[in-house]
Amino acid sequence: MPKFAANLSMMYPDIPFLDRFEAAATDGFKAVEFLFPYAWDASKIAARLKGNGLQQVLFNTPPGGTDRRTIAAAWDSGMRGTACLAGREDEFHAGLRLALDYAQALDCPRIHVMAGLVPVGQERGALQPTYIANLRWAAALAASAGRDILIEPINTRDIPGFFLNRQDHAHDIIQQVGAANLKVQMDLYHCQIVEGDVAMKIRQYMPTGRVGHFQIAGVPERHEPDLGEVNYPYLFGVIDEVSKECSWDGWIGCEYRPLKGAQAGGTSAGLGWLKAWQ
Repeated sequence: MPKFAANLSMMYPDIPFLDRFEAAATDGFKAVEFLFPYAWDASKIAARLKGNGLQQVLFNTPPGGTDRRTIAAAWDSGMRGTACLAGREDEFHAGLRLALDYAQALDCPRIHVMAGLVPVGQERGALQPTYIANLRWAAALAASAGRDILIEPINTRDIPGFFLNRQDHAHDIIQQVGAANLKVQMDLYHCQIVEGDVAMKIRQYMPTGRVGHFQIAGVPERHEPDLGEVNYPYLFGVIDEVSKECSWDGWIGCEYRPLKGAQAGGTSAGLGWLKAWQ
């Protein structure tokens, strides 16, 4: 049976972030994920997790910057990671260390390392050696802390210029790095937009042991998974089937923008799709 984690960066936008933990628990979620924890003290987030019986299953490394102020400024300026950017290794290292500190405090088993954008005028291939070297370093440091590092292919419409877009590229990178704790964050929303043939890609990649986490959203508007062109009940069935065959026990993150999320109670009102799987 698939296990779903609420993405608190996108869901429950009508209430303050720290109150979203209770809202998710009330709606039956047992786990949560979000983009970034760095605007809040780790102890405050940990208290919300414990108080609501929730497990933290994923968050991202900083998009740039090294502390609360510079991380927020990096995101607002359009930065989407530093892992592929030569000359910013010190910044990447500091961000990864900060993420591991938060992972320890939140008992979070996996961290998504944001790849970054291909700078204008540069070729993607020229950035790959830096990306691989940074991932190799990050995976080794994370392994010593008992954490997995994830990389995520993201579609070129939501984040134009993002370094990593395809599942095959991500798995090729993982093979080159050669670290057991480096895995793919397989977002089916992004996968459908860029590649399609999603069910067959689930069947292809899950048995490798290199899929560490799934995420979902309706295509194309990124609303609830029962809105749009993707047959998610069928895909959930495929995930369930293959997970039994390969003993996969991960989570599916609900990284979508609720259609009525701006309205009071709008996220909860749109969870009819979830009831069949609870």
